[in-house]
Order: sequence, then C-alpha cells, then structure tokens
Amino acid sequence: MIETSKIFFYLFGIAYTWGSESSIQNTSAQEKNPIQLPPIEKHYTYDSVPNDPINTRIYTLDNGLKVYMSVYKNAPRVYTSIAVRTGSKNDPSDATGMAHYLEHMLFKGTDKYGAKDYAKEEIELKKIDSLYDVYGKTTDVALRKKIYHRIDSVSGVASKFAIANEYDKMMSNIGTKGTNAYTWLEQTVYINDVPTNQLKKWLAIEGERFRKPVMRIFHTELEAVYEEKNRSLDDDYSKMEDALYAGLWQKHTYGTQTTIGTIEHLKNPSLKKIKEYMATYYVPNNMALCMAGEFNPDSTIKWIDQSMGRLVSKPVPAFDPPVEDPITAPIVKEVVGPFPETMSLAFRLPGAGTKEADLLELMNQILYNGKAGLIDLDIVQKQKALSANAYAMVLKDYSAHIFSADPKEGQTLEELKTLLLSEIEKVKKGNFPDWLLPVIISNMKLQQVKTHESNAGRTNDFVGVFIEGAQWSEYVNYLDRLSKITKQEIIDFANKYYGENYVVVYKRTGEDTNTEKVDKPEIHPVETNRNEQSAFLTNIVNTPADVVEPKFLDYNKDIQRAMVRKNVPMLYTPNSESKTFTMYYILDMGSNHNKKLPVAIEYLPYLGRSKYSPEQLQQELYKL
Repeated sequence: MIETSKIFFYLFGIAYTWGSESSIQNTSAQEKNPIQLPPIEKHYTYDSVPNDPINTRIYTLDNGLKVYMSVYKNAPRVYTSIAVRTGSKNDPSDATGMAHYLEHMLFKGTDKYGAKDYAKEEIELKKIDSLYDVYGKTTDVALRKKIYHRIDSVSGVASKFAIANEYDKMMSNIGTKGTNAYTWLEQTVYINDVPTNQLKKWLAIEGERFRKPVMRIFHTELEAVYEEKNRSLDDDYSKMEDALYAGLWQKHTYGTQTTIGTIEHLKNPSLKKIKEYMATYYVPNNMALCMAGEFNPDSTIKWIDQSMGRLVSKPVPAFDPPVEDPITAPIVKEVVGPFPETMSLAFRLPGAGTKEADLLELMNQILYNGKAGLIDLDIVQKQKALSANAYAMVLKDYSAHIFSADPKEGQTLEELKTLLLSEIEKVKKGNFPDWLLPVIISNMKLQQVKTHESNAGRTNDFVGVFIEGAQWSEYVNYLDRLSKITKQEIIDFANKYYGENYVVVYKRTGEDTNTEKVDKPEIHPVETNRNEQSAFLTNIVNTPADVVEPKFLDYNKDIQRAMVRKNVPMLYTPNSESKTFTMYYILDMGSNHNKKLPVAIEYLPYLGRSKYSPEQLQQELYKL
C-alpha cells in the first residue's frame, strides 16, 4: 500500500485471540448471511464535548473499541478510518518492519473470504509457517536457497485453495473509493470512503476482516515489501529522513528503527512473530473506528456493535519510552545521492500533551505559515534560497521541529543552515510583530473550519486524537488554549529549546557507494482463482441495499447572480455552514492565448504594489 506524506498485516489465527471460533458470537449465523446478524438489544451512551463544532459522538463498546462519529450531509457517503494504535515504534528490535508487513496482509482475507477451501489451505499454511522458522535460523546461503524454493513450492500448492483479491472485489461491489492503508511511527490506519446505503455491508466486511485474518500468499507480498525497501534505499529524501530521525532519537525507536524495517529483518521474516504482534496489538481496546458523513448514528452504532463488537479485547502492553540524552552540540550527517542538493535541520522537543507541544506549534507558525512567517518573508519572498519551509512534528513521546531548504545556484548548504538559524534567532530576541500571534490563531481557526468541510478532514482529526491518547475536549479547546499563549512565553521557549542542540543533514549530489539492496529470492506466480467466489462474497453481492436518490442542482435557483460592474458578472452560492467564503477570479484567457502567461502567474506572489512592498502585501493578506 502507499505511504503518506512522511512516510509510510494478517494473522493466521489459530490459538490466538482472533482465531478461536468460540470467542466469536453467532459465527454460524454470520456464515449464512454476513449482513443479517442477530440484533443486539442495549442502550448505547456516548460522550460529547460542549461547543464542539462538528458535534462528535464518542462511543466505547463493551470490548473497548472506540467509535468516533460526526454527521456531515454534504454527500451520501461516509469516510472511514480504522486506526490501530501501533506502528514501527512498537516493532520488536529483532523483527523490525512488523507493523508494515501486517498492514499489507490485512487485505488478503480470512477463513471465510479469500478462501476456496480453507481446511486444505490451512494444512499448507502450517507447513509454510514452519519453513520460515527454519529459513530464518539458517545462515548457509545454498541451504537458504533450497528452503526458500520449498516455501515457494508449498505456497503454490496453498494458493490453489485460496481466492485472490476478494476484499478488493467486495469494496468495488459496494462502491467504495480510496481503499488504502498506511503505517507510520505510532499508527496503522485502514481507509475507505463508503456509500451511505452500503454502510451496513461494509461494517460486516470489516468485522470479518479483523476477526480472523489469514496470512496467505505471504511470500509474494514479501516481494512487494522488498521492492518498497529498495525504492526507499534509492530515494535521497527517505535516506535524509532516516538520518535525521537517527540523530534526533538515538535510543527511542523513532530513530533506531524504520517503518519498512532493516534489510536483515526483511530477509528473515518470521510468521510466528507476526502472529504474536497481531495478537498483541490488533485488539479492539487498542483500535478506533472513525467516521464522518451522512448516516444515522443510532442505527450505525448498533451495526458496529453487531460486527466489530464481537472482537475480543485483551490487555495491551504499555510502551515505556527511553529517555534521550541531551544534544549538547550540533550533530552533522551527510547523505549522498543523485537528487539535487538540499538540507534539513531539526530540534528535539517534548511530546504531545505538553505545554511545549503547544508552544512548538505557534513557534512554527511564526517562522513559517506559507505567507507571512519570518522564513516566508525573509527567505522565500526575498528569494534568498530556492525554497525554505518548516513544520512541527508532534508525536506521543517526543516532538521535533524540522526545517528544510533548497539552495540557489552557487549557494552552499551551510549557507542555508545559517539562514534558517538566523530566523530562529529573531524569535529568541522577540523580533516579530505583536500582531502576528493573534493573526496566526485567526488563520488556524479558518483552517480548522476548512478541515471540517471535509469528511476526510474530520476523520483524520479523530485518528490523530486517538493515536495520541488525548481527549476530544483537548482538540475542541486547542485553539482557545493557544490563544492564551503570550509573546514572552514564545521568546522564553525559543531561548530554552533552540540552541546548539540540533541535527543537520546535508544531502550532497553524488554516487552513493554504500547502498545495499534486498535480494529478492526466486518467486513463481501463484494461482489467483479469480473466477472463484467465496460464499461470504456471494452473500455480500446478493444482499440488496437501499437505493439512494440523487439530488440534482437547479442552476436557476441554487446559483445566485449579480453584476460587480458592467460586463463583470458574479455567480455565487451563500455558505450556510460557516462564516467563510472562497472566491475565484476567472479570466477568459490562458496559455493558448499567451504561452508566457503561466510563468507570469507564478511570478505574481513576488510582486508588490505602489502602496505595499511584496512582503507587506503578503502580510496584509495574511491579516485578513
């Protein structure tokens, strides 16, 4: 699966929490029809927060599963994220990449779907399980090759009893969009955008998906993971990120491990350890179902309880973060590769839920907000570098303030470092306007409103709060809390945390002679049985869904018209949701009229007016 902007599993379930048939209620009923589960008669209570702009309901099922709901009727769809509070930081030190493996494998099916004849398949899967244990303990190259040939051979036999891609077929059948997943440091998240009338079917599929995942067709998925790893080893930006994190966190798994895992561990996967990891972290009391869109919360929570409420809870081991030693002098790292030269610089700070994390967010906005921050005006606007930016990365155990810049022709990376540090020095001295802090809060409020106009935005906020282990009230009151921070507090914070305690990574252009690759063993294609269909999938396909009637715009009634001036019409629709508007100027000309026009448009942000310099113009726009 793809990884997200920073970035970016199956349990063969016998003898584990997920696999015991006795631990699941009404399995026989579900086998007959996965949609028609016996009703659960109970009263559901939920938590809410006063002044919550999106009226969130937060349920906690009897098995500990958190459910975040927000109704938003902008379309007959529901954006969903199933979040598991585990990521690469939880990987065992001797088996890194575990969380990422599992993310891939959760798309392979269970004993009910993805299976043509699970009883026969299970026999072969047990053989593969044992072979991987032997493979991981063997060091002789020739013998390892023979063992993997055996794994490949038995996998071919096992595939005869499996059906590939049934999860994808069901998602396609019910009309989902954007089916995907991602793994990062502290989370693994499964995403779907579901039609409202198919929500009950989708919940039945997800309840089954997490009930008893089966680790089938594993060795071909290994090939995909190996390819991801090799691509990351060729990617200069991935190498820079790994180097930066390793400098910031020399004890914590944020820096000592990578999301995809080490080459040695990838070459020696252990199905036993993957199952143990799954049984440890993939339990409902360590998961959340986050959703926003058009649905009935009262009926939906019953469906969730009927499906995912059947999963069995289990205590989850606490993560005890190691305490990092202070960084007392700059840590300098070099990365070499074919991409253009660039650099990044970062400071390590306290984690989520601390006052420092709040101060970090405002410190970052003062320095870089895309329009009127110190870096925006002093470096980007004045074109002292090809580009420059900064962002706050708030994690549960630690945070980081990360800066990066690209050089102009003839400019050194060390000069970029000096430029960035000089902007930080301005904050330490209080050399930023008094109006900036309240305007930052105003713009953050605007951004929050815009985020809430998207089902994905609402759901992503739910995921972030759950992964941090925070309360929803903290999110709702976040901007009010930031608005009380003073300029002097920012100055004191900058002087305390921003000194010679940084990590800098220089990416030089050249050939990386130290790059190691994961050698992919010989893997033969397996049978997909694409024309076969499990009984589970058949029931999903044959179960009717309610019809959603389309709502058509009436262009004569829904779009208002006015004249700004002679021959300049204005078309508009009032915003009934919030006190914001979006405006476009549309000119009837483009690159077909003048080939230089696209270049001229890109040049506009660097131009001023007779009344304002370019920097002043950006500030005035940001104030609005």
